Amino acid sequence: MHASVEPEWIPWIREHIAKVLGTGLFMDARFTRVLVEDEDGHSTFSIQYKANSKEALLKYYENHAPVLRKESVEKFGERVLSFRTELELIDEYNVRRN
Repeated sequence: MHASVEPEWIPWIREHIAKVLGTGLFMDARFTRVLVEDEDGHSTFSIQYKANSKEALLKYYENHAPVLRKESVEKFGERVLSFRTELELIDEYNVRRN
């Protein structure tokens, strides 16, 4: 998205994330800025949701995603580009400090 959209979009997406988590189908979400240099003044963000299960994800797609996606399109139209990518966790590593 163009950087000029950020002041409107960031508060909106935070509310959107809360709605997605409010479905009870996800354990958590991570909202990040992608650190790439864009000469055109565009910003890129990533939101990663951790679903309770594949079934929960499919239930979200069927029962909640159409309405929530429609809200985004109605508010921002083509000013914001979004897409989905499903990931499967292979391994997870953490550093534990005492």
